Amino acid sequence: MPDRIIRTSGKTGITAESLICAALVGELLSPSPELWLVSPWISDVAGVDNTRGEFDALFLDPVARIYTLADVLAQLSYAGSRITVVTRPDDHNRTFASRLKQQSDMARCTLIFDKNVHEKTMCGGAWLVSGSMNFTVRGMMLNDEAVTYRTDAAAAATTRMDFNHRWGIGTDDTHL
Repeated sequence: MPDRIIRTSGKTGITAESLICAALVGELLSPSPELWLVSPWISDVAGVDNTRGEFDALFLDPVARIYTLADVLAQLSYAGSRITVVTRPDDHNRTFASRLKQQSDMARCTLIFDKNVHEKTMCGGAWLVSGSMNFTVRGMMLNDEAVTYRTDAAAAATTRMDFNHRWGIGTDDTHL
């Protein structure tokens, strides 16, 4: 399958929500062993819109509501995925980090704060989303952004290997 490139904009009404939802639904159906989210700015944005109950079978507590990014990542941690989130040590990001930490299996979830991170990527077992978009409301809904969704197991593996090399789990105090 070729890469899907979208250009989001508040002016055109094109958003990244459906793209992120599709990636997360795929993960809920078949969780990757390892999932990375790298973004300088992260908010607890909509992950999967289940307000019509269309995805009830995917959730442990099926309710007609929007499951946030933290909700979905937390469920994936209990489903066996190793979740690693890399973001900047900013108060804005700590709200999302706190929610994720409260909900996740922390034995399978790592939060890394890196003051120099600028990359924006979410990467599962055989796919990745990358581009200029932060995982925030402004990034996903309002700003003009270029986002690529790629289904390529080799590219995803290379990306995960790079992330592990750059932010491998260590013993320094940047990990929670």
